[in-house]
Amino acid sequence: MFDNNVFKKDSCKNIEENGAVIGYELQTLITYYRGIPLSMVEFIKVAVDGVEESADAIQLSIDQEDWFTLSEAATVTTYKWEYGEPLYIRVLKPGGLSHGEHQVALTVATRTAYIPVPLVGVKERAVTV
Repeated sequence: MFDNNVFKKDSCKNIEENGAVIGYELQTLITYYRGIPLSMVEFIKVAVDGVEESADAIQLSIDQEDWFTLSEAATVTTYKWEYGEPLYIRVLKPGGLSHGEHQVALTVATRTAYIPVPLVGVKERAVTV
């Protein structure tokens, strides 16, 4: 039902810091009808051209100011990911994505009230950098 929310179209891009490309970023919307604290993100996986990125390279942010690793996010209860608001996902990878087209797959799993198992959404898109 919410599969198109998993990976926002046209949201994947390389990111720069101090003039150097440090990785790439994409956005997701929650696949639930309510907001949740970041601590209820069960896992996030990113794969490019069939190769899964390391979980240690993934960071999350609600406001693009405060970034959390997946391990840190598991303890963050004061930041709430609201329905309709993007969650920014960064993959730290020197040089980011090479120019050209890539197949990028995003998997987002969240724990929610009333549902005893995580909700898992997957969306793959062709991305041109």
